[in-house]
Amino acid sequence: MRRTLVALLAGLAAMATAAPGAADAQPDQVSATLHGMTLAEKVGQLFMTYGYGPTADTVDARNQTEFGVDTPAQLVQKYHLGGVIYFAWSDNVQNPTQIVGLSNGLQKAAISSGAHIPLLISTDQEEGLVTRIGAPATTFPGSMALGASRSTANAEEAAAITGRELRAMGINMNNAPDSDVNVNPANPVIGVRSFGSDPTLVSNMVSAQIKGYQQSVATTAKHFPGHGDAATDSHTGLPVIDHDKATWEQIDAPPFRAAIKAGTDVIMSAHIVFPKIDPSGDPSTLSPTVLTGMLRDELGYRGMVITDSLQMAGVRQKYTDAEIPVKALQAGADMLLMPQNVGTAVNAVINAVKTGQLSEQRIDQSVTRILAVKLRRGVLFNPHTDVNAVAKKVGTATNLATAQRITDSTITVLSNDGTLPLEAKSVLVTGWGVTTTQTLADALTAQGIPASKTATDYDAIVVTTKGAATDPAQQQQVRDLVATGKPVIAVGVGNPYDPGAIPEAHTWIDTYSYTAVSMRSLARVIAGAVAPQGKLPVDIPNSYSFGTGLTW
Repeated sequence: MRRTLVALLAGLAAMATAAPGAADAQPDQVSATLHGMTLAEKVGQLFMTYGYGPTADTVDARNQTEFGVDTPAQLVQKYHLGGVIYFAWSDNVQNPTQIVGLSNGLQKAAISSGAHIPLLISTDQEEGLVTRIGAPATTFPGSMALGASRSTANAEEAAAITGRELRAMGINMNNAPDSDVNVNPANPVIGVRSFGSDPTLVSNMVSAQIKGYQQSVATTAKHFPGHGDAATDSHTGLPVIDHDKATWEQIDAPPFRAAIKAGTDVIMSAHIVFPKIDPSGDPSTLSPTVLTGMLRDELGYRGMVITDSLQMAGVRQKYTDAEIPVKALQAGADMLLMPQNVGTAVNAVINAVKTGQLSEQRIDQSVTRILAVKLRRGVLFNPHTDVNAVAKKVGTATNLATAQRITDSTITVLSNDGTLPLEAKSVLVTGWGVTTTQTLADALTAQGIPASKTATDYDAIVVTTKGAATDPAQQQQVRDLVATGKPVIAVGVGNPYDPGAIPEAHTWIDTYSYTAVSMRSLARVIAGAVAPQGKLPVDIPNSYSFGTGLTW
């Protein structure tokens, strides 16, 4: 007989307070949970993907093209999905009220079909560079900025606010915090998404953010075994990291050990190769040496493992789209994120069980870990969200004020030729970012320093850079401005390495973010309304050292 959700909850009740991963050691609860589920329903729980549309019932031609259905709700029902992930490009995150409606609609589709199990609904709200939901939600400057603040209390509070607001929109899982140690200034995909280049700093911040997020949502420490020394973007290629086991233990492993100790719900695998640790040439997502040997056996992790997107080039170079999900499960993954073709992937896993490549017991282990996360975070008991409460919980005045206070503590003054705090009657704001420079000009003006992007008669110049370390045109622009003889304040608003490429500028600030909240904090520091507190969380080659940070 088809088991109802009530019966499912009864079977899972003993897991509610279990430590992450403890459920896979409790055969009685596993049996009760999985009883009555078909193989197709179990396999469906292993997949998380996106659907196109702002509502669960939106008819979008892209759904038909990719999934053979008309609506996101039909996608959930067709494949018995275990989770859904939201993006702007899939039209999922237009505004908080819309997001609540989408979330409730998808949960209704899940619990009214198949095994009647609610969804994990996730997004990548790392804040800063990777922010899926902007204003009116509360936004923060991102991980590296928080690392510059050195405040674990701020990191925890930022995560707690983000988590509460996500849950108020029906999102019960955040794919954060980034737990990579960014030791490579040329890293094309991590950079400011990391808290810094010091394993201890990153570990402390990761632990704090997990504690904050898990007040409301499931957390995902990523990207195991560590993406911080990559020189290739795994979205477009397969990064090769030259760390041996000892180096990995010293640099990459500590934040994941900290995440596990903090009780992270989920760890996300990376599509990277560590040839000195695993000579197979397989990306870590598909490597038993990494996911089972290193993560589960050595680090003792028993919780849920999710892959990074299976549409990324880093995981698709060696195997077919039918082989990838099977190999990921064989390696030790539990949930498979965004396969290139959902139907192909689901059928491949089902066929792998039928042909003996995977045992049904192995599928049961992963489903149990996934269900344990859903139970632990209250998804099974309360999957729906009150649409009438969202305006009272998202982007509140209190949350916005807290975000501004926290961001004030992240601004890092690396050098000062006496220009700061700035006293000027007119300021030219120029450089990288049309919106960024305008936001900064407005913020300076609000601080009592008239500023404009078009000023012709000015006392000082503020120039923003992003990626100038590898951009000769930006470097030359700053040099030309310095040559005018006017006081110049140069500000890196992205990766913090730009100052090392332009020593001609003698007043440098790093913000690690070009968000509006960061530009307001920058203006407050420039104007002297607040003293700078940030300390550089990385080394800038041949320039400023880790820990540099002036104040007054």
